[in-house]
Amino acid sequence: MFDHIGFEVKDLQKSKRFYELVLAPLGVKLIADLVEWKAAGFGIERPQFWISAGRPTSGDDQVHLCFSAKNRGEVRSFYEAAMKAGARDNGAPGSRPEYHEHYYGAFVLDLDGYNIEACCHSPE
Repeated sequence: MFDHIGFEVKDLQKSKRFYELVLAPLGVKLIADLVEWKAAGFGIERPQFWISAGRPTSGDDQVHLCFSAKNRGEVRSFYEAAMKAGARDNGAPGSRPEYHEHYYGAFVLDLDGYNIEACCHSPE
């Protein structure tokens, strides 16, 4: 639905490594490492998710970003990778019938406190 999205992080190198580990189970990888712009782009075929060195948002400006997973196993792998990479739990993998019958997701808070999710919409 979107072409690309990005936000600022406190420590670009730490966040870049965090997202490399966390997004790998979803098939997403670091595609663009623009050192001169202090930015990194992640994606599958092209960079669609960007982080850059700067000042993270806080309070009411908090970011929520959800990555698509092919299946529930990918959601669980995303969550496990995130926890190992230093994320904080914000909702363990599980069904979320309040969203819809087959919604399955996991939520973590990244190194800057952003609410990052992976979800799938299939019954398996």
